[in-house]
Amino acid sequence: MDNDIRLMAEWESCRSILLALPEPHTDWAYILEEAREQYQRMVSAFTSHGYHCVVLTADKDSAARLLQDCDQSLITLIEAEYNDTWTRDYGPISVIRGERLRALDLGFNGWGLKFAADHDNLVNLQLRDKYVITPEVYRNERDFILEGGSIETDGAGTLLTTSRCLCSPNRNGGHGKHELNEILKRRLGIEHTLWLDYGALAGDDTDSHIDTLCRMAPGNTILFTGCRDMDDEHFEELLKMRAQLTMMRNQEGEPYNLVELPLPAPIHDEEGNRLPASYANYLVTPDTIFMPVYSQPENDALACYTIKVAFPDHEIVPVECSTLIKQHGSLHCATMQIPDNIFNSTVYE
Repeated sequence: MDNDIRLMAEWESCRSILLALPEPHTDWAYILEEAREQYQRMVSAFTSHGYHCVVLTADKDSAARLLQDCDQSLITLIEAEYNDTWTRDYGPISVIRGERLRALDLGFNGWGLKFAADHDNLVNLQLRDKYVITPEVYRNERDFILEGGSIETDGAGTLLTTSRCLCSPNRNGGHGKHELNEILKRRLGIEHTLWLDYGALAGDDTDSHIDTLCRMAPGNTILFTGCRDMDDEHFEELLKMRAQLTMMRNQEGEPYNLVELPLPAPIHDEEGNRLPASYANYLVTPDTIFMPVYSQPENDALACYTIKVAFPDHEIVPVECSTLIKQHGSLHCATMQIPDNIFNSTVYE
């Protein structure tokens, strides 16, 4: 890599996980108690495996009661204003510049102006002002719209993303791939961008975020959401995505090892609309993978077994996410890994 900036792979380093609790002002209001139980379940899973949770909330007292049975030494509550709970898309993106870590604050506009994001777009500034992110680590990059769930990297200069999302006219004025390649190189140190033109899940509000479709793994591996049912509405689109993946090459010109994740059986909302459930929406830490499952024993078990193929040394921890999917997201969407030395050390005292 010629650039002195490097976008970190998700599995490299993680001391904390950033979340935002469902509150009455969020879209979770209609099932608030159920949603808060879902977040308590996630925080319990993370803290029981030694990960510190930095939890945004509108009410510290209420949050403390909700999380009272979790390891309190591994929870930091931060009062903040936010519109929604999907911290993956507005939390800080971690890079290394030279030898120093940087927390990039990229712009967020509600997935291409679909939803209000006036507070979400200021969350990282709030964290800086509260000295959770120190000024020397924080970098303002908010003139460029980029959601964390829209990008996936191997940590070695390659980025996997989708043209439907990044080339969306409602994000950065409809920049083409060539222009975006240059922007991604300059801001994130990306030398090799893999553009997926196919792949979409019913009910997805994000314009095909990569973290519902495909994920990179060590060993020149890409995991992807497949569909074997020819009668499923996703069959043709995911088949085209798979075909495109087989044609992709790494920076050395070699094909990727492809590992197919199953597609969960259809899950619908109360109006009968299909929800974008995906096993690709897992969170990777240096030693653990937190895997979303959906009360589908056979599919859930197959997904957990499959992920072990790509991460043989990781512990696979299933986390029930049937409530989380009701708002069209899953476990990865609701979390942002925070590497060592990104947050102020006093957060952990």
